[in-house]
Amino acid sequence: MRLVLASASPARLSVLRAAGLDPAVSVSDVDEDALLAAVPDATAAEKVTTLAGAKATTVARRLDGPDALDSIVIGCDSMLHIDGELVGKPKDVDTARDRWRSMAGRSGELVTGHAVLRVVDGEIDRAAEGHAVTVVRFGTPTDAELEAYLGTGEPLAVAGAFTLDGLGGWFVDGIDGDPSNVIGISLPLVRRLLAGVGVSPVDLWDHP
Repeated sequence: MRLVLASASPARLSVLRAAGLDPAVSVSDVDEDALLAAVPDATAAEKVTTLAGAKATTVARRLDGPDALDSIVIGCDSMLHIDGELVGKPKDVDTARDRWRSMAGRSGELVTGHAVLRVVDGEIDRAAEGHAVTVVRFGTPTDAELEAYLGTGEPLAVAGAFTLDGLGGWFVDGIDGDPSNVIGISLPLVRRLLAGVGVSPVDLWDHP
């Protein structure tokens, strides 16, 4: 059985590798803005889960060769829910700066949609979807610290303009919930979703 991660996120890949898995990576070409525009009235959880499902499905449908015989495809999408707004990656430094000034000293919810698909003989045989929510309590960086952080480019590449496992971790005071979800993929939720398609994570461990 092969494992495919439908995400370009190095953080998600790192979480899975630390948990004993070694997935192949296949990045979807899903138009996220178009998908979100099609579900304007959906909840935050529904939106990120829709995106995760679309990414996993796109990748699953283009598997070929040995990968199409028996594979698990995992798709994820993370956004920060704060002030009733769902925000993804900032488009530029000014946007990231404004977000940090708004959320410093406050809390938000990191919401990650997950989709796990079982592909057998070239067809999607089973699917399981869900979402995880972790509360993030943000610190208050000084102006100099914020400018230094923005200068690294890291906040431009991640949902909510922060990381827990990188440089942004200096400015997170704490979390309530699953830390792996904040990094981008919730191991407890993935375990449950794998069970939903008839697989245990131990079946996928990368044994030496």
